[in-house]
Amino acid sequence: MDITIRTNHCTVPDDVRALATEKLGKLSRFAADAYRIEVEFSEERNPRIHEKQICEATVRLRKVVIKAHAAGIDQIAALDRLVDKVEHQLQKLHSKRVSRTHPRRRDLVTHALPIEDLAVPFEAEEEGRVVKVKKVAILPMTQDEAALQMELLAHDFFVFTNVESGCASVMYRRQDGHLGLLETEPDVEA
Repeated sequence: MDITIRTNHCTVPDDVRALATEKLGKLSRFAADAYRIEVEFSEERNPRIHEKQICEATVRLRKVVIKAHAAGIDQIAALDRLVDKVEHQLQKLHSKRVSRTHPRRRDLVTHALPIEDLAVPFEAEEEGRVVKVKKVAILPMTQDEAALQMELLAHDFFVFTNVESGCASVMYRRQDGHLGLLETEPDVEA
């Protein structure tokens, strides 16, 4: 597994780099298909923030990307929190993979939100504007893989190419807690 450590507005001592490589290298026991981990250490410059050291990680697995970030009063504390978060996400991914291959053991509890939690007032902005542009690679995958990837990234939607139809699709979380799917149709007149 390839572990890359970068810094942004800070310096990382060699012992912290070695500790990061050691701790993140042990994560391969949860996901044997992890092939690259990118770690970035940075420091907040705001004097009012107590936990100034930030550690972010991107774990690249086959067909899945896991991202996490943590803050701490020093780099080792931030690294420890980050490793705990990534380990939790990898354990969750592992249990989902096992439940997919062993359907008899699958938990049938739904994860729908109660009706009371859905009554959130909507406040519209006066004028919408684009504040961030992000380019992503649209990978071909099944609906189950897209739902899993959306949950691992903790997003409310996920864009992918549906393997069954070959068209672009969007998986999104509905207000009732269930998932919805928007599929494009191929242009038959072209």
